[in-house]
Amino acid sequence: MAETEQQSGSTPEDEAHEVTDSVTFMVPKKEISMVPDMSKWKRSQAYADYMGFVLTLNEGVKGKNLTCEYKVSETVEKLLDLLETLDRWINETPPADQPSRFGNRAYRTWFAKLDQVSAHAHPYTRTPLHTHNPTHKCARIHYITCHEAAFAAFLCCLCKVGALRVDDQLAIVFKVFNRYLAVMRKLQKTYRMEPAGSQGVWGLDDFQFLPFIWGSSQFVDHPTLEPRHFIDERVVNEHHQDFMFLECIKFINEMKTGPFAEHSNQLWNISAVPSWSKVNQGLVRMYKAECMEKFPVIQHFKFGSLLSIQPGKP
Repeated sequence: MAETEQQSGSTPEDEAHEVTDSVTFMVPKKEISMVPDMSKWKRSQAYADYMGFVLTLNEGVKGKNLTCEYKVSETVEKLLDLLETLDRWINETPPADQPSRFGNRAYRTWFAKLDQVSAHAHPYTRTPLHTHNPTHKCARIHYITCHEAAFAAFLCCLCKVGALRVDDQLAIVFKVFNRYLAVMRKLQKTYRMEPAGSQGVWGLDDFQFLPFIWGSSQFVDHPTLEPRHFIDERVVNEHHQDFMFLECIKFINEMKTGPFAEHSNQLWNISAVPSWSKVNQGLVRMYKAECMEKFPVIQHFKFGSLLSIQPGKP
């Protein structure tokens, strides 16, 4: 495994066996309301399960292209249909004409459709869609790391109830999560969503983190492409359809101007790392320290029967 630290969390292969018909499901709720509560999160079964899920997928995509062959199950198809619907709603809800740099108010119309549909969804799937609705809190419309983590947690829960299985691993990342990224990028561009934390503790990217982890794993042991190559725009344009990491770089290049070293300094520094395995290990550590262990991200998580705030199993 690129990340050698052992995790106590469950994986897609065994999580489904933990959830039986006898389980009484509870409505998920927030548990992290103050910074001192973070100690509960870091000791929780939810933390172990979530990071176990992330690292299992990280191992599963190692050395594989986005265009490789893999199974696409009925559950995956349904998730793709849902994301396609969300994408279509963006087309049907053009941005309003307003003199605002960030946060077009038309997003509220788009979100109202999502809110209405998710209110009738299965109780397992409802919570991640409601994890953080920025329009109810402030005038600006944000996209922050907790949104990405909420969707990943949603996929983790689908594994825990057996809707997604071990042979769905590649499809989870390459089909579902990649399609989710496309929808999020379209939302960010269309409604000028503000990248909260872009100059704060996250540092890697304005909006996303997981595709850099899984994308760097795709490159492990690649015969020709090294970390130094991802800052070469020619390489990005030639190979972005095969590698999630390069697709992220392509989006950055489209959204930002000026020298790469100035607008994406953290990534520029990463390009000097000698191997993709080292990049992958470093990004996993960074994700834990700068996202999973930061109160501004975790305060939005909701915990219940599937992702429990109770202490993890020894």
